[in-house]
Amino acid sequence: MQFSFTNEQEDFRGILRRFFTARSPTTEVRKLMATGTGWDRDNWKKLNQELGLTAVHIPEAYGGQGFGCIELGIVVEEMGRALLCAPYFSSVVLSATAILNAGTDAQKRKLLPSIASGDTIATLAFTEDNGLWDASGVTMTASSNKLTGTKSFVIDGHTADLIVVVARQPGTSGDNGLSFFTVRGDAPGLKRTLLKTMDETRKMARLEFKDVEGELLGEAGKGGDAFAKTMTQATICLANEMAGGAAKLRETTLEYVQMRMQFGRALAAFQSMKHKQADMLVEVETAKAAAYYAAAAFDDNAKDLLMATALAKAHASDVYLQTGIHAIQCRGGIGFTWDEDTHLWFKRAKSSEVYLGDATYHRELMMQRWAA
Repeated sequence: MQFSFTNEQEDFRGILRRFFTARSPTTEVRKLMATGTGWDRDNWKKLNQELGLTAVHIPEAYGGQGFGCIELGIVVEEMGRALLCAPYFSSVVLSATAILNAGTDAQKRKLLPSIASGDTIATLAFTEDNGLWDASGVTMTASSNKLTGTKSFVIDGHTADLIVVVARQPGTSGDNGLSFFTVRGDAPGLKRTLLKTMDETRKMARLEFKDVEGELLGEAGKGGDAFAKTMTQATICLANEMAGGAAKLRETTLEYVQMRMQFGRALAAFQSMKHKQADMLVEVETAKAAAYYAAAAFDDNAKDLLMATALAKAHASDVYLQTGIHAIQCRGGIGFTWDEDTHLWFKRAKSSEVYLGDATYHRELMMQRWAA
């Protein structure tokens, strides 16, 4: 168990925090969330040209930097703090990871370099209208590489250049018969519709496939393990991102109560407020610790990886949302207004709480794995 990051990792975090503080103020977040795309392609190019973040966990053989889940977790944590509006989670955390886990060496060499450079925006389409987050929720069928069905809640699905689709062979269920396919964003027979969601900082789309031609990624019907591994990595990254957002809310809330005066003294001087701030600190730090441990467990291929992943997501879901509630309450009446920025993080907390499974879902998974 590592209880601290290396000096290099802390330096990396410092660079990211300064960069995102400058490039993603809430004024920029509000501007981008009001657009149909939800992000700006020029700013996306600058992000990758200056820091190369899209290449962090992609192996050097495929045009990346070859770092692990810990470094990727640092990136998404800092993005979560800044509420960065960019197709990073969809293109790097979901799509690139799926290609790494499911594709052949030739396919990785073909697809990953352009994602690593940021030239190709990709996403992973796996969720459907049934709202399930595991393999049992995949009902879309693939017959002779023709895809028919619907995918929903696809992050950046309306703007992605490349879509990695999870489908199954007819007559199969569960982990059996799953296959990955790549589809161009402008493929004939594909209809993409932007969904109206509560969290406008992370755009989602509904994709309808009618005999859409897909290119098989990896081996047909053998994608069950690759899908499970991809979901594990994505869940760990989401937990780290949520921990970053919760930490930002806690810090800004402390700054507010130290500044806000009531009855001649700062709100932070009242005992009840001290208790609330202490509770928030403990909750946020434990959420960060759980997320960090899950990332380290993945890199070390630890025996308790699946339990650590479920614990990290369950705890981060509870903590992020509760911190958002505390942040609004501490600000009093102004906390509920549109002009106050707190609601931006609160809405992200709520959407992230349910994405990839809520706390109840992951606690159930954790107990099942403990019993096994």
